[in-house]
Amino acid sequence: MCAANEKMSGVARLIEVTAVEDPRVDDFRDLSTADRRPDRPGGRGLVIAEGVVVVRRMLASPYPIRALLGVRRRIEELGDEIADLDVPAYIADAEVMAGIVGFHLNRGVLAIADRAPEVELTRLTATARRLAVLEGIGDHENLGSLFRNAAAFGIDGVLLGAGCSDPLYRRSVRVSMGHVLRVPFTRVHSWPGDLKLLRDEGFRIVALSPRASSVPLREAEPGREPVAILLGSEGPGLTEQAMTAADVTVRIPMAGEVDSLNVATSAAIVFHIMGEGSEGGGR
Repeated sequence: MCAANEKMSGVARLIEVTAVEDPRVDDFRDLSTADRRPDRPGGRGLVIAEGVVVVRRMLASPYPIRALLGVRRRIEELGDEIADLDVPAYIADAEVMAGIVGFHLNRGVLAIADRAPEVELTRLTATARRLAVLEGIGDHENLGSLFRNAAAFGIDGVLLGAGCSDPLYRRSVRVSMGHVLRVPFTRVHSWPGDLKLLRDEGFRIVALSPRASSVPLREAEPGREPVAILLGSEGPGLTEQAMTAADVTVRIPMAGEVDSLNVATSAAIVFHIMGEGSEGGGR
């Protein structure tokens, strides 16, 4: 059963949970088996943050918090930040929390939020200087890493083309260290036709491909903006249709017999080089 609401400095609605089956924490239940992916049939569409650092980024994001669940020490760490939230902060010991979630959570705290509306493509292109445009990025960890790199190197937004997974899946949010919650993104529904919209807005479309005919990255006018950096999945890479829509195709020169890198690693290099000489910010 649950104890009555308590009071704690910095937290307005602290609720202690002592039973795994308590229905008030159903949003957090069986995350390892129920797989609350919003991009699958039956997915609940909730956004899940794990750990104090990622929860803090969720709290600072436009995603409306529904509730928190954590061990007492982690909830107390967030006391000042959640003091004004009108949501429950459930406290459980590690074993009860593991029974609810379905696994032992080393980070000790979760937050769950509803989705925020995606940014409209025209609104994003109106202010952006550098965009990442993704095709076929189906691996959630790669997608999370891409968003973390986009945040680190000042990418203004991410466009998700054909074949991309949902960046708000729990694993993507975790790997991104919560940066997927602060980097604007939207889906491109006509692929690759909508790339023409970017060109009409003045963007130079730069596709990344290891093929020998591609221009070495540092020779591709890295300081010219606005630019849309087109990245494809590992293995097959970009489709021919996507590369045909690009203004230039570039490659990262490599030593020895290495012909390619992990897509998130490649993205970090391209984001850095394409940002050299740029002051960033809006247009």
